[in-house]
Amino acid sequence: MTRFVDVKNMVRWVSTTGPERIIRGMIEYVEADFARWNSFDKSPRVASHTPFGVIELMPTSDGETYAFKYVNGHPSNPARGFQTVTAFGVLADVHNGYPTFLAEMTLLTALRTAATSGFFAKYLARPDSRTLALIGAGSQAEFQALGMRAALGIEQVRLWDTDPAAMEKVARNLTPLGFDVVIAASAADAVDGADVITTCTADKALATVLTSDLVAPGVHLNAIGGDCPGKTELDPAILERGDVFIEFEAQTRIEGEIQQMSPAFPVTEFWRVVTGEHPGRTSPEQITIFDSVGFAIEDFSALRYLRDAVDGTEFFEEIDLVASPEDPKDLFGLVGQLSPVG
Repeated sequence: MTRFVDVKNMVRWVSTTGPERIIRGMIEYVEADFARWNSFDKSPRVASHTPFGVIELMPTSDGETYAFKYVNGHPSNPARGFQTVTAFGVLADVHNGYPTFLAEMTLLTALRTAATSGFFAKYLARPDSRTLALIGAGSQAEFQALGMRAALGIEQVRLWDTDPAAMEKVARNLTPLGFDVVIAASAADAVDGADVITTCTADKALATVLTSDLVAPGVHLNAIGGDCPGKTELDPAILERGDVFIEFEAQTRIEGEIQQMSPAFPVTEFWRVVTGEHPGRTSPEQITIFDSVGFAIEDFSALRYLRDAVDGTEFFEEIDLVASPEDPKDLFGLVGQLSPVG
């Protein structure tokens, strides 16, 4: 039998546990897996692009457990009544290939993305960071605020989006959670005085939602919107001014903000910072940039965290996913006796 966390149980688990507590715990799992980076199989995700969006498979394995995530990205979906991103994921035992754990990952990916942002900020943002600027008020915005508070103790969120209703939505959701939410008049207004800037827009375009003149010394920039070829958010001049940290170079060169730069543009894979091979933030004035595209090891961590967290609870069910004939060599025997004559 395979353990399965469906949407109903995912919602129950998140509501009962609390999203910020989950993000905090997930940061620890992501950090632990980055610390053993070289134990994993690594490859860029497999993407199928259409005019409507992209569907991707994200696989990895540490030699004991295999994981993959199915995820889509369709920026025009909200206008048609659908979510921009949906996902599900699987853990499997590499010793026999059987799937052991299956989960919805639309909510889990939102939590994982926030945990990864918080994890990078823990190393790269100034320790005294208390103000977050959010450029983009879509589905990820509230999770990002919680991730930065879990990692840094963020208190104020300065918010900008071209959609006033989206900004009101974020303010309505975050204010009861204890955040001081400021709805800004522009991107420039939002980033004024911010210690951390998160860009999280969804349009699949070579956009510039943040220009270099708006980025002050000492800022940590968390760029999470660019995640496929032809989709960016940052003025290339920002990348020239800061130190750029990434997940997996072979993927980020294709999908990240650095797709705008030459192949020789210097970047640092973040596992080197976690293991002490490379410095992270080195001065209060340094501009640090996380060019985030999302990588399979983070989904592995999220699924592993969820599996462990729901163990012994009522937040999962068991499903009969794998056919198991009495004789492993006689699969036909399961159906042959039921076949009609003739």
